[in-house]
Amino acid sequence: MSVVTMRQLLDSGVHFGHQTRRWNPKMRRFIMTERNGIYIIDLQQSLSYIDRAYDFIKQTVAHGGTILFVGTKKQAQEAIAEQAQRVNMPYVNHRWLGGMLTNFATVSKRVNRMKELEEIDFDDVAGSKYTKKELLLLERELTKLRANLGGIRNMNRTPSMLWVVDTKKEHLAVDEATKLGIPVVAILDTNCDPDEVQYPIPGNDDAIRSVSLLTRVVADAVAEGLMARQGGNKGEAEEPMAEWERELLEGENPTAQAEEAPAEKAEEDGGQAATESK
Repeated sequence: MSVVTMRQLLDSGVHFGHQTRRWNPKMRRFIMTERNGIYIIDLQQSLSYIDRAYDFIKQTVAHGGTILFVGTKKQAQEAIAEQAQRVNMPYVNHRWLGGMLTNFATVSKRVNRMKELEEIDFDDVAGSKYTKKELLLLERELTKLRANLGGIRNMNRTPSMLWVVDTKKEHLAVDEATKLGIPVVAILDTNCDPDEVQYPIPGNDDAIRSVSLLTRVVADAVAEGLMARQGGNKGEAEEPMAEWERELLEGENPTAQAEEAPAEKAEEDGGQAATESK
């Protein structure tokens, strides 16, 4: 049984690609047809690739792996942060800083700097060793560091894999992962290069509902992996699950719930979302 249904993909507009003049010929095999100047992605293939990626993520996490959620475009920021936090995984949803993976030691120093600044009471001018102006500058520095690095504050090593929304926009992240041999799981819209990704999911990377659905499915795979890490693999897991993780995931259903809206309306709504974002 698939972890997501065809109806859900339709309702979320996952099948809408880019305009026909904006495409990568390498994506031809994932395209079913063209409608009103927009490519329509073959959702049967999407379902198959989702199942493949889901199993890979679940197994990797079950054996102690971690996944870094990456999506800095406006349509992805909320879903990336929400789903990554739900399963206690690192994320980048503001800006990818060059060297986040390939120069991880230096980035870790900036994370430590952020944690040091968080120890300062910016409201207590008299009790601090800084002037009011210095405190203002330090607070601005902290705000910037939190935006760029807040999502990876607890990432103590490079991740086992990446989840990427829009590989063209996040090409720096994909390039760094490739250099280090880190597998990439990503949504592939019709303008993307499938050769850059080890676990592609053909789909719409511009519509909020599409991005939210697929990111939630990825987080569900992580949740299943965490449950297996705790005991489902008969002691094979490398790391035990923390108490808070058990409480968080006990009620989780990794299989997404199908919606009731008719598919015809889904295409109409999805088309509007695709038109607005493409």
